[in-house]
Amino acid sequence: MTGDADKIPAVGKAVHDSARDLVGRVMGHEGPYVQLRPLAGGREWDADPDRLRLLTPTELLSALVTEANVRSRQHR
Repeated sequence: MTGDADKIPAVGKAVHDSARDLVGRVMGHEGPYVQLRPLAGGREWDADPDRLRLLTPTELLSALVTEANVRSRQHR
């Protein structure tokens, strides 16, 4: 994404942060950064909007299935 305000992903969108190689959901915007949280919840982190890209529907589904599998293994 570019740093332009109209290119910053909206709150609630799922994105890939290439700086950390992590997937997260946009929780807000603070100064020049976007706040992201893991899809399954957890600690937020600040991300550079220039390093973000929206997930495709297929990528989002894959990430959600991965999170569900991790959670199911933790409860055994």
